[in-house]
Amino acid sequence: MIAQKVKEITPFIVMEVLEKAAEMEQQGINVIHLEVGEPDFSVPQCVSEAVQTAFNEGRTHYTHSLGDPELRKQIAEKYKEEYNVSVSPDQIIVTSGSSPAILLTLGVLCEADDEIIISDPGYACYANFIRFIGAKPINVPVYEEDGFQYRYEEIKKRITSRTRAIMINSPMNPTGNLLSLELMRDLVKFEIPIISDEIYHGLVYEKPAHSILEVTDKAFVLNGFSKRYAMTGLRLGYVIAPKDYVRCMQKVQQNLFICASSTAQRAGIEALRSAKTDVDKMRETYNKRRKYLIERLSGLGFEIKVKPTGAFYVFVNAKHLSSDSYKLAFDILEKAHVGVTPGIDFGPNGEGFLRFSYANSIENIKEGMDRLKVYLKKYHDLSID
Repeated sequence: MIAQKVKEITPFIVMEVLEKAAEMEQQGINVIHLEVGEPDFSVPQCVSEAVQTAFNEGRTHYTHSLGDPELRKQIAEKYKEEYNVSVSPDQIIVTSGSSPAILLTLGVLCEADDEIIISDPGYACYANFIRFIGAKPINVPVYEEDGFQYRYEEIKKRITSRTRAIMINSPMNPTGNLLSLELMRDLVKFEIPIISDEIYHGLVYEKPAHSILEVTDKAFVLNGFSKRYAMTGLRLGYVIAPKDYVRCMQKVQQNLFICASSTAQRAGIEALRSAKTDVDKMRETYNKRRKYLIERLSGLGFEIKVKPTGAFYVFVNAKHLSSDSYKLAFDILEKAHVGVTPGIDFGPNGEGFLRFSYANSIENIKEGMDRLKVYLKKYHDLSID
């Protein structure tokens, strides 16, 4: 028998696009990857050296279950520096990527049939995390004309006695948009815990991102090193939790994960200390790609009502091409050899949209847009200059 909660987990469609693209590449077909939400940069040199040093020094054993004390101290200092908020290192639980941080947080908040409010569209895996622990995801539609911000009244009418948290993600996957500080202040008024996924902080281009900790000290903050520092494979994340929850989260960590990788934690310390110049260069490159991709997509007839200013995504309405984003994405892959992510991957309200990632070279983005232009002219009879 297979547990029902596992049967209910939906596929992560972007991975299915990627796997189909890999099959095509094995046949000798050149595919331009604009589907994957992973930095295309190598880790900063200081991070690479820190990993090697950790091995050479024998730092390959268990750490404290909350995480290396020096790393937690550095994270607390980072939040003070960037957001002027006071976080105790004792509030930080270091995890093997931000995904275990999500699991720890939901695990201490929810009983069976409790409810977690999430945006629709939103990160594809949130709903499956919630279902896996026995709770229920409650979708709140967000709209492109609002820059995919929550509408206060839409949340209000979905809050029940079973609501345990409201999840936010800013900059947001899949849209690349940021939530305003004003909205964060409004959300706190519900007096329901906020779970704030801040994994894309550091990758913002026109205005600073705000942390939920600027407006409340009762939130759970999820973050990590995968996106800002291009450390996806090192699997290093953390959660900043209200003090009353730390001990119970620590016990769950001890039982399920023991601790995060000791060598990855040493790399994280060095990233926080020394990788600012590398991050600045990556952010500058992303910004050039962002501007170029927005310009090209607009020229191909995709209306972008609120331009994204964070992460490395552009989420465009493609309903004029098809109402079936899954079919459309695979049609583009098979006929134009360009990988894109269907909007349905991110919730029912994402249907009809496509997500383009600019975590690829500008040369490849240009080639991808050129191929897409040919595809739209040939298969959708669009007149494009």
